[in-house]
Amino acid sequence: MNPGASSYDYIIVGAGPAGCLLANRLSAQADKRVLLLEAGGRDDYPWIHIPVGYLYCIGNPRTDWCYQTEPEPGLGGRSLGYPRGRVLGGCSSINGMIYMRGQARDYDSWAAAGNPGWSWQEVLPLFKRSESHFAGASEVHGGDGEWRVENQRLHWTLLDDFQRAAAQCGIPPVDDFNRGDNEGCGYFQVNQRSGVRWNAAKAFLQPVRKRANLTVLTAAEALYLNFSGRRVKGLSVRWHDQVLDLECRGEVILCAGAIGSPALLQRSGVGPRGLLESLGVPVHHVLPGVGENLQDHLQLRLIYQVSNALTLNQLAASWHGKLSMALRYAFKRSGPLAMAPSQLGAFARSDPQQPAANLEFHVQPLSLERFGEPLHRFPAFTASVCDLHPHSRGHVRIASHDPAQAPLIQPNYLSHPEDLRTAVAAIRLARRIVAAPALQPYQPQEYKPGPAYQTDEELAAAAALIGTTIFHPVGTCAMGSGPDAVVDHQLRVHGLSGLRVADASIMPSITSGNTCSPTLMIAEKLAQLMIG
Repeated sequence: MNPGASSYDYIIVGAGPAGCLLANRLSAQADKRVLLLEAGGRDDYPWIHIPVGYLYCIGNPRTDWCYQTEPEPGLGGRSLGYPRGRVLGGCSSINGMIYMRGQARDYDSWAAAGNPGWSWQEVLPLFKRSESHFAGASEVHGGDGEWRVENQRLHWTLLDDFQRAAAQCGIPPVDDFNRGDNEGCGYFQVNQRSGVRWNAAKAFLQPVRKRANLTVLTAAEALYLNFSGRRVKGLSVRWHDQVLDLECRGEVILCAGAIGSPALLQRSGVGPRGLLESLGVPVHHVLPGVGENLQDHLQLRLIYQVSNALTLNQLAASWHGKLSMALRYAFKRSGPLAMAPSQLGAFARSDPQQPAANLEFHVQPLSLERFGEPLHRFPAFTASVCDLHPHSRGHVRIASHDPAQAPLIQPNYLSHPEDLRTAVAAIRLARRIVAAPALQPYQPQEYKPGPAYQTDEELAAAAALIGTTIFHPVGTCAMGSGPDAVVDHQLRVHGLSGLRVADASIMPSITSGNTCSPTLMIAEKLAQLMIG
């Protein structure tokens, strides 16, 4: 097989959520030849499919690019691990499986900023088109799509009582976060089928892999775009031990994500002139916004030690606890091994003046010092809270023309004073919920950041100590018409032909929640634009 010997109508770079969906939709045109490229391997690693297996996929070069941020001044100079999927299914193979659309106002703001066709009422049918909701089709949910959405298969008494405590603080219980206004507290719905992770490769690729006009290449890393004047005519790819120059007679579509897509553009000479010239990259097309406008959700991980409660910390501490969890999953596909990383969610306002919920809680019946380390030996729960609409902006910039060198990722967390104010308010709200009557039988004691932090200044310092990414980078190839926009409302790269971007990088502003399903919607929108 020599994929470089043929020309393609569409070449899709990156087999994450957007790439898998587009491969499905575009190859439905029998007269169009479609090539899907994935730098990683097949999604046949068993831990991908067991929900708790994200613990063994993140930070594993078999499934993760294993990026690191640059030292973050707002986090006391810490450098954070920055997982991005490097396998069929992309981040949907290693993420938290939470099905979340965001808020209607997110998309209405995109449309109001000069992006026609992207309002909530216009994108809701696209969410529904790809959705297979456990309750079937309704006014707000789809029942016949490929993207399976189910309720979680376990409950924890401690989390039920956290929901009651939230209600005592004015955050009402809800059973569906995806109707356009996600304010409230409830269990997350997840992308699973019968207790097994449902990634984009299963949903969108497996049903169409036998189409004669669809080629899927794994271990194929995009190196550079190739041009004929202002037209992208294809790209160079490292596939195993050879470099292929692939020809595209139609359009190349970048779905490499908020890190990979701007890095590929910059390596190809598309981006800020100063950056490219400083690295000796021949400038092909100046677009100052490529790699800028990086936004992410910074989560503040508050940990509470408890009494009179069963948490995963105790279950995982003994061999019989581990055996019982394994047997429960093996025979019933339920129990802790079927858990999403976060089970209970809450969306709330940091202060009454906020027009909508601007905080998201991820609540877990477990605790650990940092990701990748063992669970604590004492019973505890974690209430992580993030600012849904950060004002801080970072960037992604290549460090070299060499594709083997990782890009420099600088989120600039907490660099805006408003983000610090929101962080302080978020910690205070978390403490208010934990102090509510419903949680008092557990005698919660704050372990992190700890009761020593009380004043606004102290809490701002605490946020720098306990803050970490929740893996939602967006915005680095932003959609719009201004001088820093990278793509237009049809996702065409400004000033070039034969090239579009369809992934989380095109978001002008971050959505109010987890970003996987909004990324699928973006790909569905592009499919609509291209083929109706």
